[in-house]
Amino acid sequence: MRKSALFALALGIGSSLSACGSSSSDGSSGAAGASSSAGQSNYAGAGGHVSSSAGASGALGTSGGGGSLGVAGSAGNVGVGGVSGSGGASGAGGSNSAGSSGAGGAGGAGGAPHNDVWVGTWAASPQSGGDTYKDKTLRQIVHTSIAGTSARVQLSNAFGSKPIAVKDVHIANRASGSSIDSSTDKPVTFGGQTSVTIQNGMLALSDEIEFPVTALSDVAVSFYLADSTGSNTYHQQGTQTNYVASGDVSANKDLANPAAMGSYYLLSNLDVKNSAALGAVVTLGASITDGVASSSDSNRRWPNDLAMRLNTAQKTIGVLNQGISGNQLLHDGAGQSALNRFARDVLAQPDVKWVIFSDDPINDLGAGAGRPSGDQLIAGLEQLVAQAHAAHLKYLCSTLTPFEGSGGWSQEGETSRGQINAFVRSAASGCDGVVDQDMATHDPAAPTKYLAKYDAGDHLHPNEAGLQAIADSVDLSLFQ
Repeated sequence: MRKSALFALALGIGSSLSACGSSSSDGSSGAAGASSSAGQSNYAGAGGHVSSSAGASGALGTSGGGGSLGVAGSAGNVGVGGVSGSGGASGAGGSNSAGSSGAGGAGGAGGAPHNDVWVGTWAASPQSGGDTYKDKTLRQIVHTSIAGTSARVQLSNAFGSKPIAVKDVHIANRASGSSIDSSTDKPVTFGGQTSVTIQNGMLALSDEIEFPVTALSDVAVSFYLADSTGSNTYHQQGTQTNYVASGDVSANKDLANPAAMGSYYLLSNLDVKNSAALGAVVTLGASITDGVASSSDSNRRWPNDLAMRLNTAQKTIGVLNQGISGNQLLHDGAGQSALNRFARDVLAQPDVKWVIFSDDPINDLGAGAGRPSGDQLIAGLEQLVAQAHAAHLKYLCSTLTPFEGSGGWSQEGETSRGQINAFVRSAASGCDGVVDQDMATHDPAAPTKYLAKYDAGDHLHPNEAGLQAIADSVDLSLFQ
């Protein structure tokens, strides 16, 4: 088993207090890449992305609410730029987790390059808040998008108030409920150790785990928190039943009388190795992307539906859901704004090649007094497009779904929605493709409203049929 060193990425991004419990996290910039004897590297801003298409680290940073966001080298991701063709030319490699040069993939004549980098199969965006845990085992269930021959776990203490010690980490296939298939259970190590202390504002990446991952399956990640975590890093809207049990029972097949929770704590990513993977697509958005109106444990968020479509089409592309319910494009509140979290939640994701930006601006438009204008939101969209292109990602824009009848609707907001949708559909947008969520869900007879069969009932969120319609509106030929 090949092990990677423990990496810690300084996240350095500010967050403002929100009604749903997001607390401030002061960011600070620092020199990128100072490596210590313990195998820890500090990076300015968010952990950076190494573009696998170009094999070079992204250089663009945007100013965050609490500090400067640098896009530094990748968190253990090797850039693979191998271009297929006669002789299979090798691409320039990025820096891998041990600090050595990663080789570009050699392509066969006319074939796709071999992918030997980490690719995300599941993700959840970190937020500030949630419960405090002490002497508890957390068993959290993630639903994969693509398969892999081995796995890696990422734990985030992005918004913690102090270092958090995580012990006895395990990964296994979920059987049912809180039970695992014990024959698949594997311990997870960090730099060869069975425990890791994650400094506040940092990210821990596990060693490579000899654990085959199946596409579209449930994987359980369990770990023990002996000491009080204090204020936490979590993803509030899990739409998934996760479990908390007393004591250190991470390796147990069954948990005795576990408490249920609907959020994810500390766990931010599950990555895989898959030689056939074309890369990952990040779906960045708010509650519609987060799957608010879908049933818990059903995995019917539209990114899940998109992963099923890609799987059926035999396109091995990881789908990473980075939606945060209530999120906005321009202002922190329910999580950091899309502008302030773009470096971490998009650019730093393993082997990301595409981003679909979805529903955040609807929350900006429904903000009431002080809501931004359509021009201000378009300027924000243009900033995201520029950042994505500087990092060699394809940026797929989404039109905004209707929301007339919801509590945040106004004629002013509707006018701005129309302005934004017209911009997204125009050649001036700079988008590499368009996902027309508006066209997929609105009532042709009343275009400012949902088609009744797609309305979850609040006139703001689509139901599961509407989420499927959004996923179906994604043109799979955009993933080239």
